[in-house]
This record gives sequence, C-alpha cells and structure tokens, in this order.
Amino acid sequence: MSKIPAAPEPLSAPVFDSHCHLDIMVGNRQASSGDPVAQAAQAAAATVRGILEDARAVGVTKLVTIGYDLKSSRWNAETAAAQEGVYAGVAIHPNEAHEATPEVLAEIEAMAGRPEVRAVGETGLDYYRDWASRDDQHASFRAHIEIAKRTGKALVIHDRDAHDDVLRVLAEEGAPDKVVFHSFSGDAEMAKTCVEAGYFMSFSGPVTYKNSAYLREAAAAAALELMLVETDAPYLPPMPHRGKPNAPYLIPLTLRCLAEVKGIHPDRLCEAISTNGVTVFGAW
Repeated sequence: MSKIPAAPEPLSAPVFDSHCHLDIMVGNRQASSGDPVAQAAQAAAATVRGILEDARAVGVTKLVTIGYDLKSSRWNAETAAAQEGVYAGVAIHPNEAHEATPEVLAEIEAMAGRPEVRAVGETGLDYYRDWASRDDQHASFRAHIEIAKRTGKALVIHDRDAHDDVLRVLAEEGAPDKVVFHSFSGDAEMAKTCVEAGYFMSFSGPVTYKNSAYLREAAAAAALELMLVETDAPYLPPMPHRGKPNAPYLIPLTLRCLAEVKGIHPDRLCEAISTNGVTVFGAW
C-alpha cells in the first residue's frame, strides 16, 4: 500500500485490528464526492495484500473487516475466506437500516453462519445522521441482535449519540454473549456500565486527540480484559495524522496511547488485546 501517513515504529508484540473496512480502502465501494478521506485512501491504489503486508510489518498481524450493507458484507466475507489472518463482520449499518428487509436480513444471517465470518456488525443506532428513521434503526438493530444470538457470533455495535438507547435495547432484547462497542465513544461512566455488563470496548484513533480527554478517561476505567483496539480505516486516524486516511498499520499509535493511559507496557496491552480477540472472535 502507498502510505500517506508514515509508518510508526513497529510494535514488539503482535496485536490485531478489530475493525476496519478493507472494501472501502481498495475501492470496492467507490468513494463519493462527500467522502474525501475514502477518496484519498483509494487514490493510494491499495490492495488487500499490500494492506496486510504494511500492517504485519509493524506488528499488526490480523484484522477484522466489517460490512455495512449487503454488497460490502458479501465482499468482506469472501475476502476473509481467501486471506489468512482476516475475519469478517456482516450487517446492515444503522444509516442503511431502511434496507434491512426480511430477505436482506435472511442473507445476512446465512453469511453470519460462515466460518470466516466472526461478527454480526456493524449494527446499532446512529442519532447523529438521519439517513434512516429511528423506527427503522431500532427494528434493524433488534433483528441483528437476534441473528448474533442464533449464530453465536459477536455483535459489533455502531453507537453514535445514542448511548442510552443502545444500552436499553440490549437490555430489552437480551444481549448476545459477546458484545463489542466499536470505536467506543462514551465517557468513563458508560465504560463502567459496559464493564458491569461484560461488554467489550474497542478504542480507535480519537482516543489520541487533544480534545478527547473523556475517551482517555473511559479507557482508564475500562477493564483490561474487555479492551480492543481498532482503526475503522480508512476513517478516524490517530494523531498526528488526523484528517488523513487511516490504515491498519497505524494501530501502534493508538495502542501506545492506550498503554500510557493504562500505565502498562505496550507489550502487555498487545497481549491482553490478542487474548480478548480470541475470546470475542474465536481462534484465528
């Protein structure tokens, strides 16, 4: 992959990226004019092989590539089946919840049963955008919760400005055994609530931002055995690359920030996150 941000110092222990979008990075979904980050990422002419090679060169040995509609879910499942060290998540994103028809959800559930698919997600609620009605979002979220429970796969949650309702729906439906809050955006109190419930929290680039002290406080409150790290690539790059395209090879920057917050050596955090990854997604 043509690196736009420079590669960071490699980690001395292996870790994985719990959430990225390989299909967007390689141009399987053509970036719109309103998505300059994806446009810049695709201009780098990345390939899946190149992305994996760059990541492994800095100690990021595995990744989970996440679907957000039917097309991306199919692509990610097929890519995971063909690539060692890659798992997939399949779902309809809350912004596309109006597309979550019974027929579409049936295909999502069928894909979720595949061995290379280890997550149902990303699903959840997004109150920041109004691309889908809240009624459609809630119906889709509840349906994905049931799919995760029936298939025994982890539930990966997109939660944007909707913390209380996400937690309420999980309580009402009965959460699956493994729940991951992707790109965790809550404060320390929400982190404590997730710890009590046994929900995993995946931290991304914004935890490194100067104006995100609340995320660092949340990371400090999170139990080590419930922490993951992600890129959400090509979005949400860590500092000092805010505003540029993200990629799995930038995980070390976020991880070192988290290790500092936790007061532990980065190797210890890598070990914990790798162990947690097996708990959530199964053995690689």
